[in-house]
Amino acid sequence: MKVENFLAQKSINYDKIDRFLMFRMYEKYKKYFKNIPIIQLIGTNGKGSTGRYLTQLLENLNYKIGHYTSPHIFSFNERFYLDGKIANDEELEQAHIRLEEIFKQDLQKLSYFEYATFLAMILFQKCDFIVLEAGVGGEYDATSVFERRMNIFTRIGFDHVQILGNSLEDIARTKLKVMAPIALISDEQEQNVLNLAKKIAFLKKANLQVSSLNPFLKEKFEIYCKKFVLPCFLKHNLKLALKACEILTSQEKTLEALKKLQELNLQGRCQEISPNFFVDVGHNPMAAKAMLDKFQGEKINLIYNAYLDKDIFQILNALKPIIDTIQIYKYKSAERKLADDEIYSIASKLGIQCKEFVKLEENKKNLVFGSFMLVENFLKEWCGKK
Repeated sequence: MKVENFLAQKSINYDKIDRFLMFRMYEKYKKYFKNIPIIQLIGTNGKGSTGRYLTQLLENLNYKIGHYTSPHIFSFNERFYLDGKIANDEELEQAHIRLEEIFKQDLQKLSYFEYATFLAMILFQKCDFIVLEAGVGGEYDATSVFERRMNIFTRIGFDHVQILGNSLEDIARTKLKVMAPIALISDEQEQNVLNLAKKIAFLKKANLQVSSLNPFLKEKFEIYCKKFVLPCFLKHNLKLALKACEILTSQEKTLEALKKLQELNLQGRCQEISPNFFVDVGHNPMAAKAMLDKFQGEKINLIYNAYLDKDIFQILNALKPIIDTIQIYKYKSAERKLADDEIYSIASKLGIQCKEFVKLEENKKNLVFGSFMLVENFLKEWCGKK
C-alpha cells in the first residue's frame, strides 16, 4: 500500500516538525480543496469524544460528516471517520493518489501529521461538515491552516509543556489565539482560561459562547447519560457537543438528534472491554482525575506505563485514592523512552504497591491507562492470549 509505505518514512515526533511548512503548503495548493464548513476542536482532553458525539448528532440529522482524530490505537484508518464508519484501505489509497497528483514532490516534505491532515481533507471533500481535531496546541497546528466555521475548545490543562509553555495561561493562549468567528468553550475551565478566552474573543470580534445545557434538552440528556452509564467527563463532552449542534442547527433539531443518539462510537475512552477490564488512552493529570471520578470509592489494579516527559507524579497522586496496586506494563517504544524505573520510585514515595504486570486478575477491576501506544500494545497482546 502506498499509504503504508509513505508513513513508514515518517517520524511521529512533534519536535522534528517545521511549524510553518503546513501553512506554506496550504497557500500553495488551497485551490484544490473545496470550502466545506469546518468545525475545529482544540483542547487538552476530550477532543475525540466531543468531536465524535457532534459527528453522530449531525449524522442523525442526515448530514454527511467527516471526522478526523488522532492518534489511533490499532490502525491509521481510525483517524478518518466517514459515513458512520472508519475509512477503509481503498478509500485511503485513492486519497493518497489524489494527494500525489496535487503535491507531486512536495508531498515528501510533509510530516506524518501534516500528511494525515491533508489526506483527511481529500477524503472529506463531499461532506456537509468536517470535524477536525487539532494535534498539539492550536496556533501552529496543522489543522489551523484551514478556514473554519467554528472552534470548539474542550478543557485546557497541562500537557506537552515542552512545546506549548510551562504555565496554564501560556498553554491556553497558544490554543485560543486561533479562535474562529464562531467559538464555543467548555465551562469546565479554570477562571483565568475563561477570562483569556473572552479577551481574545473581544479582540477578534468573535462570537464566543460558554457551554451550558439547554433546559429544552435536559430530560433526554439525563435519560441518555443513565442509559449508557456515562462518567462525568463524557457527560461534559456530550453537553459541549449538544451546544455545538444547537449553534450549527437549532434546539429543535438538536433534540431530534439526541433522541436518536447511539452509544459513543470511539475506542479507548474509559471503554469496558469485558467485566472488570477497562482501558483509557488518557496520559495526563486531567485524564487521571477523570478516572478518579469514574472509579470513586473502588480499588483497582492500575496497569500503567508512561513516557519520561509525562508528569507521572501528578498522575499517580491523582489516582492514589483508587489504586490497589500499580502494575507496570512493559512494551517496546521505538521513539520515546518509557519511565519504568521512575514509576517504581514515585510509587514508593506515594506509598503505593508497585510491581511488574504479569496477568489480569479477573476478580478485581483492572484499568489499563497511560497512552494510546500502551493501550494498543496491551490489547494486541491480551486479545492474542485470549
